Amino acid sequence: MTTWPDLATLELLVALADEGSLSAAARRCGVAQPNASRSIARLERRLGLSLIHRATTGARVTTDGLLVVEWARATLEAARALETGVAALRARTQAPLVVMASQTVAEHLLPGWIAGWQHAAGGAGAGGASPHDPSLGETRGISVAVGNTTEVLAAARGGEVDLGFIEGPGAPPGLNSVVVAHDDLVLVVAPQHPWAARSRVRAEELAATPLVARESGSGTRVALRRALAPLDVAPPALELASNAAVRVSAAAGTAPAVLSRLAVDDALRAGTLVEVGVDGVDLTRNLRAVWAGPRRLTNPAAAALLATAAG
Repeated sequence: MTTWPDLATLELLVALADEGSLSAAARRCGVAQPNASRSIARLERRLGLSLIHRATTGARVTTDGLLVVEWARATLEAARALETGVAALRARTQAPLVVMASQTVAEHLLPGWIAGWQHAAGGAGAGGASPHDPSLGETRGISVAVGNTTEVLAAARGGEVDLGFIEGPGAPPGLNSVVVAHDDLVLVVAPQHPWAARSRVRAEELAATPLVARESGSGTRVALRRALAPLDVAPPALELASNAAVRVSAAAGTAPAVLSRLAVDDALRAGTLVEVGVDGVDLTRNLRAVWAGPRRLTNPAAAALLATAAG
């Protein structure tokens, strides 16, 4: 390609996959819907691919589009890392609290914990930070990164973060950890999937069925594999790097998926996904805080955030 795809257009495409409609994606990105539609069309011409299927009922991401969405996520993440790194170089200061969380925790639980921590600290939090979405990165008082469970554990063991939050099924070796919340995984299918007419499936059926799955190293995927042991688990039908992408792909009928209930509650209420029970397997799991060094946290801000999360 002689020119690079526009980052704002890639952000629109990702928002369309996450939100399920072009109008919602346009609102999320702060652009008018006609402009959003034209931007996606220009990207399709540039790439020579059909990225969205347009119909009178709305627009949905094609199979090729879902793959491009995942590559776009990586591109946008790299751009955010560049922006954050440059900002850090300019500031030459370090936030008093550095946190990293796995995706499910970061999307659904961490914002409330941070808000509670800041409220308990007098409304602004240590360092004067204000509540924010973890995907926005650094504020004056707290720097938050998002990764899968494997990445969070590596950052904690390397001393790169004061506190990490993971979805792994057990206490990780070499780190301090405490359970802060509980979660359960849910088998979900599109309404037209044959399993949608059944109330339950057997664990052996689930293990033998290729799923739309998170990437290797995600806490959700590790927890499912351990829950199904010693059964052999079929390779994924499709691997995607975000809960939202897995949810959208499952709703489109690509294959069943197993995700945190936190990630699918809205879709279940809306009827775009159907929950199916699984016999013979326990799909509950613990969510943990992890940290290196002394058992007692020495960073007061980290200790206060941990108390808020556990409380």
